[in-house]
Amino acid sequence: MPPEWGLELFQRLMWLWLLVPLAVVWTMAWKGVALWRAGRNGHLVWFIVLFIINTLGILEIIYIFAFSRREA
Repeated sequence: MPPEWGLELFQRLMWLWLLVPLAVVWTMAWKGVALWRAGRNGHLVWFIVLFIINTLGILEIIYIFAFSRREA
């Protein structure tokens, strides 16, 4: 196995070590807000779906901006 191949693999894995924690923080922030709103609005089905399905925040963002009521 040539050393260049190992270096290339290491560099690609380093990107994963950066991207995975960022994805976790991004997802948890949106999930927390969406679950909070679904709970406060009494949307049980949305709460269960948001709690179970992980979509990197996409479903949560859709819920927050399209389906949850604005607080007055």
